[in-house]
Amino acid sequence: MALAPLLPAAAVAAGTLKVDAALPYVCALPSGERPATVRITAAFPERAAVGEEIRPTDVTTTVELPPEAVADLIALKAATVRAESRLTVAVAQDEQRAEAVWNGTAQPVPVPAEGPLTLTTTGDVPSLTTDTAGEMTLTAGAFAVDLAPAGADGAATEPPSLAVTCVPGDDPEGRTRLAAVPVGAAVPTGEPGTPPPSPTVPSPSAPVTGLPRPSFPTDRTAPARPRPAEGAPSGTPRGPLVGPRTDAGAAADEETPGTPEPRPDAPPCVTEKPTPSSLSAYIVGYSNVRKLNGANLIPLSCIQVEQGLIEFVERPDAFHVITPAEGGLSYQGRRQTPPFKATFLTFGFVPTTATVVLEQVGPLTMRGDMALTFPVNTALAHVRVPVVLRVLDAEVNGTPLEVGPSCRTEAPLKSVEPEPEKYPGDHLVLVGRGEYEYGKDSKGYLVLDGGPLTGEAFIPAFTGCGAGGENLDRLLTAAISGPGNYVKQIQSPVCSVGVPEAPAELCTEDRQPRQIPKPER
Repeated sequence: MALAPLLPAAAVAAGTLKVDAALPYVCALPSGERPATVRITAAFPERAAVGEEIRPTDVTTTVELPPEAVADLIALKAATVRAESRLTVAVAQDEQRAEAVWNGTAQPVPVPAEGPLTLTTTGDVPSLTTDTAGEMTLTAGAFAVDLAPAGADGAATEPPSLAVTCVPGDDPEGRTRLAAVPVGAAVPTGEPGTPPPSPTVPSPSAPVTGLPRPSFPTDRTAPARPRPAEGAPSGTPRGPLVGPRTDAGAAADEETPGTPEPRPDAPPCVTEKPTPSSLSAYIVGYSNVRKLNGANLIPLSCIQVEQGLIEFVERPDAFHVITPAEGGLSYQGRRQTPPFKATFLTFGFVPTTATVVLEQVGPLTMRGDMALTFPVNTALAHVRVPVVLRVLDAEVNGTPLEVGPSCRTEAPLKSVEPEPEKYPGDHLVLVGRGEYEYGKDSKGYLVLDGGPLTGEAFIPAFTGCGAGGENLDRLLTAAISGPGNYVKQIQSPVCSVGVPEAPAELCTEDRQPRQIPKPER
């Protein structure tokens, strides 16, 4: 097979190309830049036809971090560490270029007393499809791993997460290439022993219709349906996230021909380097502060995520479609909400105004679960995000209160987690429930369509508050911190940023979400 010399430790058997590549990287640790090895294993189809799905399977990513990484974790008094990885894979075919993100997760592992730290993550990755013949190559690029360390008691350390970013190291052998898959006019079906034909390569003037084509519909009113897996009921929805889209949202109330209405004023939500898996949306809503007997508006905020591959699971109650995504808040290049004013009567009588932000300190994850039950499909979604509440300035009865530059909650806001073993650490949990009946508008919350997300948060004690020798930690903790703080956020329908022909009612010309949600109490 002519492809074998192009691939590191690759072997071809029974129409499958297996890749096992150990690649050199340089990783930025708290203690400095250090060399590391990232091993990637996966299986690809030996060849594909135009329009045929190319789906990497059995994908694992193993990173061996140097002893310095262990020392950094031990300095945090970490007993265990959980890893979530992101590998950027460059996809090329002739002059066309795109990027995909391979996400992986791992269960917590013990932190060794010394030596290197080996972490293995697994996960589903996006599939690829192209309308053009010619060799498609996949090359490993930037790699990142988020570490969530925990102490011996299972509580998160401070800080609760470490972000390790890595870039490919020098490799004269060019071993960062993962696979090269020939894409031809048709998959060979000749007699055994007949050599396969060479893939047809388009001429320079041949039109290119998109690489890779995302494996989800862009037509919200008539979503395409794939052939269901064996044992799956008909009508299985096709899409990166839960639920076929419906004409939900303000911009879809009336079907007016012509150019959609201009988008209302909103913070910028431009995805800088979109991939075919990139999605974006706006979210806005209220959060109660129980101790102050009031609610505060959390301003319109941009969310940008990378969708994962859908999973079909058969359970006793129904056939389920599981859909993941990961990303975060985005405001001026930072993972946070825009700053916003909060005004309350502290202790019931003192007017207090503060400027605060919610600052993301770990990955935001979205997970949808749709049960295919005739005639109405029911959906349950969880959005998890670790955020700390940071106070930028404050006034008490009109007098400035010097809170200093480091005033924040000592840990992320915390909700009751229904799956603590799978999602350890402190984080906010928002839950959305919805229904979808094919051919009708969705009800409640679906990840693609948006809707209400609700939850309850415990606000931790404050730390680092005060200036000029005055410690305000106890004052803010007594006034604000505590349990039972109800949260309700409204998400807009998502804009599929990486789709070549994104629906105009969902995306602006520069691929920002067009629909703006309104807060609800």
